[in-house]
Amino acid sequence: MSDPRFIHLRLHSQYSLLEGAVPVKKLPAMCEVAKMPAVALTDTNNMFAALEFSVTAKDAGVQPIVGCQIDVAYDPAQPGEKPRDPAAVVLLAQNERGYENLMKLNSCLYLDKHGALPQVTVDELAQYSDGLICLSGGPDGPVGKLLQSAQEPKAQALMQRLADIYPDRLYVELQRHPGEGGQCTEAERATERGFVEMAYAMDLPLVATNDVHFPKPNMFEAHDALLCIADGAYVDQQEPRRRLTPQHYFKSQEEMITLFADLPEAVENTVEIARRC
Repeated sequence: MSDPRFIHLRLHSQYSLLEGAVPVKKLPAMCEVAKMPAVALTDTNNMFAALEFSVTAKDAGVQPIVGCQIDVAYDPAQPGEKPRDPAAVVLLAQNERGYENLMKLNSCLYLDKHGALPQVTVDELAQYSDGLICLSGGPDGPVGKLLQSAQEPKAQALMQRLADIYPDRLYVELQRHPGEGGQCTEAERATERGFVEMAYAMDLPLVATNDVHFPKPNMFEAHDALLCIADGAYVDQQEPRRRLTPQHYFKSQEEMITLFADLPEAVENTVEIARRC
């Protein structure tokens, strides 16, 4: 393969239960078509596919980057308040130590939660941070959620905390999933400027990801039905429900380069991260 210019670092396989729809066994072929010599697997709150992914990718000559999308309790509720839902960051193992810490964090997700959703604390991230690269989570990550709710000081403080936990290993994650009119999602529009300003102010690198949930755009409707099954919802219901976009597919290098033409460093940093893992 020629020198790559973009590597997918956020991808959900079928092991992101009732959420992802990328078959692990097909990933190497997808990478070959896209001329990507590496790919990350970041299933939600589990590492069920880690072994199969590593063996399958390595046997096909593709560098497997083992990661996980991990939900974080980023803004603990005060006494008497309703618990807030966690939000996810992406962690990528650089080495054996990082892989071990990723497994420990996966245990933390489920231990002593007393009925709460799987999540880790920021302190647990700090305890098991060695050997891991952190992507800040994009518009729906912890920092993004704070930006969406106009809590900029809290967002900046949390980004700084992550930078302290992952020195030289934190990347500010940007996503763009444009709809039919060319506009990105509401969450992406509400957060991107804040992310870029924080990155420049804190001297943090940017990284572009596409939150891959299915291989091709024509799988969007089938995947939307999968989300409805997961949430007990209906495809045509009028009430708000969880939705993705037809853009959440395994995009080519050229598509991502064009999408982030104004921020080329965010695309280039995907290759840097792959080389660090």
